[in-house]
Amino acid sequence: MELRTLRVFVEVVRQGGFTEASRIVGATQSTVSKAVKQLEDELGLQLLDRVGHRSSLTSAGEIVFRRAQRLLAERDDLVTELDELRGLKRGVLRLGLPPIGSDVLFAPVFAAFRARYPGVEIRLVEHGSKRLEEVLRAGEVDLAGVLLPIPDDFAWQRMRHEPIVALMPGEHPMAGRRALSMAELAEEPFVLFEAGFALNPIIQDVCARAGFVPRVAARSSQIGFIVELVAAGLGIAFLPRMIAELRAHGSLRVVPVTDAGMDWQMALAWRRGGYLPQAARAWLELARAV
Repeated sequence: MELRTLRVFVEVVRQGGFTEASRIVGATQSTVSKAVKQLEDELGLQLLDRVGHRSSLTSAGEIVFRRAQRLLAERDDLVTELDELRGLKRGVLRLGLPPIGSDVLFAPVFAAFRARYPGVEIRLVEHGSKRLEEVLRAGEVDLAGVLLPIPDDFAWQRMRHEPIVALMPGEHPMAGRRALSMAELAEEPFVLFEAGFALNPIIQDVCARAGFVPRVAARSSQIGFIVELVAAGLGIAFLPRMIAELRAHGSLRVVPVTDAGMDWQMALAWRRGGYLPQAARAWLELARAV
C-alpha cells in the first residue's frame, strides 16, 4: 500500500468524484480510477459505491478514508519537521565546553546562535579538555572545545591562540618583571587546576624542560578560587593571557613567561568521519564569524 495511492483515494472522496480528483492530483481520470481499483484489490474490499459520476463511501471505505487521512497528515508533518530541521527552525545541539575560557570565547557565539536559531535547543556539558575528548569520542556531544594538540580521530577548527602567563601577588619580588623564565620559578609554590585539565600538562612539560618538578600548594577547578588563592599569597598560577588580564585585580600582577611551549590553543573539535548535525555546522560557521 503506497501513500501516493492513499492520497488519490482521499482526494476522490474529498472532491466527490474521479474527474475532480484527477485535476487535484495532476493525473488523468483513468489513472485515478486505476489507483482506486488497485487499492480495493489490495485490500480485498470495495471502498466506493459508484453511482453514475458520483461515488460514496462504503463501510470499509469510511475506515480506510479515516486512517488514510491520519497517515497522510503524519507524512506531511514528517516532511515539515525535516524541512524545519534543514532550516534550523528546531533541533538540538549537544555542546561540550571547558571551564577555562568559555565565558570569553563562547558567550558571544551563544548569543549570536540563540538570536539566529531560537528554536534550536543547546544541551551543554562542561568538563576539562581531556574529559571532553572522551565524551566526544563516545558520541555524547556533537562539538567540544579542546586544547591542541588534538588526537587524529578528531577534525577541528581553531578558536584562539594565547600565551600562558604567570599570575602572582603584587608584592612578589618578581611581580614587576617584564618577563621571566620558568626556571626562575623553580622554588615557588604553584596553584594549579585539578587533574584532567589540559592546561596542567602544558605547565608540567615546560617545568620538566626547565629541570624541575613543580611544588603544588593547591589545586582547584574554579578560576575565581585560584585567582583568590594567588591574591592571598599561596602561590603562583598560570592562565591564558586574556583570562589572566580579565581576572587580575589591584593586588595581582600578570607576567609573561618566555619559555617555548607556554601556549594555550583552543579549538572546536568533532569526530572525524562522523555525522555532524546541521546545528553543529551552523555553530562552527558562527564561531568563525564571531
